[in-house]
Amino acid sequence: MSRLRAAAITAAFFLVTLVGMPLQWLLLKLRLPAARSFPHFYHRMVAALFGIHITVKGQPVRGEGVLLVANHPSWADIIIFSAVAPISFVSKAEVARWPFFGTLARLQRTVFVDRTRRSATGETRDAIRDRLLEGDALVLFPEGTSHTGNGVLPFKSALLGAAEAVLANGCLVKVQPVSTAFTGLHGLPMGRENRPLFAWYGDMEMLPHLWEALMAGPLDVVVQFHEPFSLDMMDRKELARRAENVVRTGQAEALAGRA
Repeated sequence: MSRLRAAAITAAFFLVTLVGMPLQWLLLKLRLPAARSFPHFYHRMVAALFGIHITVKGQPVRGEGVLLVANHPSWADIIIFSAVAPISFVSKAEVARWPFFGTLARLQRTVFVDRTRRSATGETRDAIRDRLLEGDALVLFPEGTSHTGNGVLPFKSALLGAAEAVLANGCLVKVQPVSTAFTGLHGLPMGRENRPLFAWYGDMEMLPHLWEALMAGPLDVVVQFHEPFSLDMMDRKELARRAENVVRTGQAEALAGRA
């Protein structure tokens, strides 16, 4: 039964995606405002198809550019965050070259980071700043890599300098910590041993891991938006440290059922 469920979900996913891709391409080509919001509605459908049940705590910053900094346990984060709010992502440059998924990332207006060139950090920071000034919400994963989902890795501060951008109201861009926790499987509490069913890291291959995750069954996720910071309160290294602590605490509380 699990294989049949996974096969049905996969077929429905490709059908919805192949219909949505040319529509999003047209929205981008015509520079219509819906190009920002359409991926949100698309990922809400994908989350429903995959059986990802999302509980949202707190409120995302709205109505202005904001840099969301979050832990990164899985490929599912893309679906989860985009299903919660209209956002784009900051991602490693390799993703742009991935077949199919790279195209999806470009259609969602992802900002790509070339980690092989140290000089590229400043260019990427400027690109992020420009998008924030345009009013975009961008998700940055400061851990730099995905992992098991049972903890939070140290946050890197390099790209947080983009939050030095000054908005039209004269204020600096807000940096909002967001914690994500995989809390349930089939409606029951999920233990540490089951999170790797959905957490994608190390040398795992994407498609086999995605297939196993679909067979594993419905997933419960808690996403918590915490109080935002800004660089007029502290420097970027202190901001990274504080955001990391907030995200780590939020994830731990969600995993313990106290969110």
